[in-house]
Amino acid sequence: MRSDSRKRRGSGLRRALGLALLGVTGLVAMDAWRQLHAPLNVVQPTTFELRPRQAFEALLRELDGAGRFRNRRQPFYLALYARWSRADSRLRAGEYALTPGTTPLALLRELLAGKPVLHELRLIEGWRFDQAWQAIQSDANLAHTLGGVGRGELMRALGLPAGDPEGQFFPDTYRFPKGTTDADFLRQAYQAMQKVLAEEWAVRAANLTYDTPAQALILASLVEKETALAKERPEIAGVFVRRLMLGMRLQTDPSVIYGLGSAFDGNLRTQDLRRDTPYNTYTRAGLPPTPICLAGRESIHAALHPDGGNALYFVARGDGSHQFSDTLEAHDAAVRRYQIEPHHRHE
Repeated sequence: MRSDSRKRRGSGLRRALGLALLGVTGLVAMDAWRQLHAPLNVVQPTTFELRPRQAFEALLRELDGAGRFRNRRQPFYLALYARWSRADSRLRAGEYALTPGTTPLALLRELLAGKPVLHELRLIEGWRFDQAWQAIQSDANLAHTLGGVGRGELMRALGLPAGDPEGQFFPDTYRFPKGTTDADFLRQAYQAMQKVLAEEWAVRAANLTYDTPAQALILASLVEKETALAKERPEIAGVFVRRLMLGMRLQTDPSVIYGLGSAFDGNLRTQDLRRDTPYNTYTRAGLPPTPICLAGRESIHAALHPDGGNALYFVARGDGSHQFSDTLEAHDAAVRRYQIEPHHRHE
């Protein structure tokens, strides 16, 4: 009888301990649920970064040190949940956004989805490559791997066709995650240019004076630098195409200026027009050897769809637009009207 009594007492104790343990487990589970669904301590939008090969718990310690958790239980439960669900082995490195109202579970879902914050860098139409290169090298969100590569070796270093990089990268606004390399950025801009150029070349006008997309891109860069007015681009392209057809020199100042490089002080003189360089379209016939800037789609389209007509000359009016002329006599008159006489009035 005593043995049975002891057995009953032992069984009751185990049952009581089991119920107590279940109760405690339930309380812990309820607390974990509340903490994982409670907003983090984020007052205004910010970002955080999960570095490549960084352990999830190391990231949680960094966030805790930055005061992002409301208490120590939030990172503790989040680490346990990530380990239990094996999510901690499937996280994607990158920079992520933290906004007010984000919960620990939402943070984990962001890391699993792998949709990092995207930064922007714009390459401007009409920029020379050196200007684009400076903007790229100055961007703190890009990883800089090409600093020691000279301009002459750049295309080869990128795994692209050899040649000068001028004009080979499409001017656009690019979005990229932090840590993207400058090499990958440039490859993306190069592929964008190739895509636009191929699309425009496929629907080009008939009877053009150039045989390759590369030549069209050179002329497009001249159009880009000559005017900022969209309606004038086909007209200027038409002047250049007719000059090429007639064997006339293009005589475009932006190309001369490009050829002068650092010697150009902002004032183009007669002696500069006579100074021979590969880009001096006053001393040399045909197209320059390379583009002179980053040409946008509108300029590329204009180069491949030049306006018809008879104009062979144009001169700046001083208001951003140009006067087009069919004959040299009419052009000389326009030069006097828009260039010489206004200059004399201001002396």
